[in-house]
Amino acid sequence: MSENAVRRPTIVQVARLAQVSHQTVSRYLRHNGGLKPDTVRRVEAAIEELGYRPNLVARSMRTRRTGRLAVVLPAPALLLPTRLLSAAAAVAHEAGFLMEVVSVEGGPVERSEHARELISSGQVEGVLSLSSLPGLSDQPRTASSAAFVVVGEYDDELRGIGELADASVVGEIIEHLAALGHRHFMHVAGPDAWSSARARRQVYTEVIERLGLVSHGVVDGDWSAQCGYEAVRALAEDSPVTAVIAANDPMATGAVRAALDRGWGVPQRLSVSGWDDLELGRFATPSLSTVVVDREEQGRVAMERLIALVRGEPEPEAARRPLNRLVLRESTGPAPVPAPGAGSASAGTASSCRPAP
Repeated sequence: MSENAVRRPTIVQVARLAQVSHQTVSRYLRHNGGLKPDTVRRVEAAIEELGYRPNLVARSMRTRRTGRLAVVLPAPALLLPTRLLSAAAAVAHEAGFLMEVVSVEGGPVERSEHARELISSGQVEGVLSLSSLPGLSDQPRTASSAAFVVVGEYDDELRGIGELADASVVGEIIEHLAALGHRHFMHVAGPDAWSSARARRQVYTEVIERLGLVSHGVVDGDWSAQCGYEAVRALAEDSPVTAVIAANDPMATGAVRAALDRGWGVPQRLSVSGWDDLELGRFATPSLSTVVVDREEQGRVAMERLIALVRGEPEPEAARRPLNRLVLRESTGPAPVPAPGAGSASAGTASSCRPAP
């Protein structure tokens, strides 16, 4: 193979093909803006045709920029926010950056120290932390350090907190079902160690009381489909419960399966709702009413903020939708008339699921 066959295309070749100066191509690569749309199209076409990729090592030596951004995660982490990370990576790549994920062990204080070292290492231009770190907050890039953004929506074990744990949509679900004639409810809750599970349980209890409805129990769940299945299988045949509010989609799916196994139509006899909008729930029969959690939007917004700080630009003003949104599908509908066994079961009872096998 000849030397020309393996030589990387240069910025001069891109400029020649696009019929612009190499300074214009450099300006495009630095995202300085101000170029005419036709110029941008010609430069992009030339880059694509030649397969040009910036030499990041040479650029960092000239400009002290590395073209790299880091996302800091607490370690060890059993659950990774993959949807958030994928969306953040897409924004970074679109802006010309490489994104890498860094797992940092230790408690919040130790992670803060490691994050400080990374910020001042010169290895990256920006650092995004998903969990709060003591003594660190959003800051722009300086000549000697990287920019830094704290999302703060996850705890030390990457469990959702903050807006991710906002359970107000549980109230919307109950209000919607009450408007369809439902009066008798049951809640399949998540583990109490999760702030999101505690919040959903609390909102469920408060809204049931506020609307004068009847709760026939809060089942202490473990997020598993088995738990939702057992909760519905444990109901008496003449139970007045016509609506099950599950704290996540797997438990809701288990509840639906148990109802169908008993010959109870969903939603004709029992309405079921979940939380998270997992893909399988959209294609299940019946499709699952649930709460969409827009983690992609969270990742996009966080990365856009970081890139703005890296470039010294104003923080972008994004028209944001609520992070959690109710989506109604086939698993919820009007209450049966008359409600089965109305009033025959005691309200306010609680139970627990066995651990999933």
